[in-house]
Amino acid sequence: MGSIQNYMVSIKQLSLLLLAALVFFGATACAQSLNSYKQYGNGGKKFTHVTKMSRKDWDDPNELERVWKASLVQIPSESNEYIQTNIAEITATPLNVTKKYPTVIYMHGCSGMWAGTIRRINFLAANGFAVIAPPSFARESYPRSCDVYLHQGGLYRDTIKMRQNDAGNTIENAKKLPWVDANNIFLMGLSEGGIATATFRSESVNASVNARVVEGWTCNSAWDEYKGINAPKTEPVLTLLGSKDPWFQNSYTNGECTNYLNKNNGSKSVVYRNGNLSYQHELLEDNEVKKIVVDFLQSHIK
Repeated sequence: MGSIQNYMVSIKQLSLLLLAALVFFGATACAQSLNSYKQYGNGGKKFTHVTKMSRKDWDDPNELERVWKASLVQIPSESNEYIQTNIAEITATPLNVTKKYPTVIYMHGCSGMWAGTIRRINFLAANGFAVIAPPSFARESYPRSCDVYLHQGGLYRDTIKMRQNDAGNTIENAKKLPWVDANNIFLMGLSEGGIATATFRSESVNASVNARVVEGWTCNSAWDEYKGINAPKTEPVLTLLGSKDPWFQNSYTNGECTNYLNKNNGSKSVVYRNGNLSYQHELLEDNEVKKIVVDFLQSHIK
C-alpha cells in the first residue's frame, strides 16, 4: 500500500480508504441500509456456517492479528486535517507523529463497517480523539450474526466472545503505539459493538480503559453473557438508548441499562422516551447526543 498521507476530512475519502483496507484483508464491509450495503460491497464477504465454527476460532491468534492489522486509524492533525490510515500501513511505514492522543477503540455493529462508522470516526477525531476501529469481519472464520432487514440478532450466540476478544486485543496493542496516550484509552461501540463494549471484561491491566460508551443497547437478554454491564468500578459507562428502538422490542431484550450501572462512579444512562430519538437505533447522528458523548469522554481524560 502507498505511503501515509494527510487527507482533508470527507466522508467520500475515508469511505474509499475503508473499502480498500477491508478488501485488501479479505474483509468486505457491511452496512445498515440497502444503498450503503451495496456501496461497501459486503456481498463479497463469505460468512462461515455456524456448524463450521469452533471455540478455537474465538481467540485464535491469527484471527486476532487479522483484525488488528485491518483496523482503521484516524488521528487528529492541524489545519482541520486528519491522518487516515490502517494498522497494516502504519506497521509498514511508521507514523511521524510526536504528540500522544487520547484514543477511542470503536466497535462496529453486527453488520460491520458502514457509512455511520465513518461519521462516528470523523466526529471523534474532530473532537481531539485518535480512533482505532477493529473490523471483526477481517476474520477468516466468521459467521453471520444478524439480519439488518428483519432487525434480528443473535444468529450466532458466540459472536460476542469474538467481539470481546477483538476489543481486548485492540486495546492492548493500541497502548504500545507511540502516538496513543496509554493513560487515556476509551472503549465505544454501537449495537452489537455496544454489547461487546458493555460486557467486555479482562483481568489484564493492559486491557483497562478510562470509560466506555454504549450506543443502541438495552443491557437485557435471555443470554447471561449478553446481559448487564461487566465494567469494573474504575470504568464509568455512558449508555444511550431510544426506548422504542426497533431492534429491542421483544420480551427478552426490551428494557434499559440504567439499573445495571454503577451509581457512584460517574456512569450515566440516557434514555430517549419521546420524540424522534425514541425510535432511533443509531443515536449519534444527533447533535445533542454528540455533545453528551464528548462531554462524557472529556470528563474522564486524566
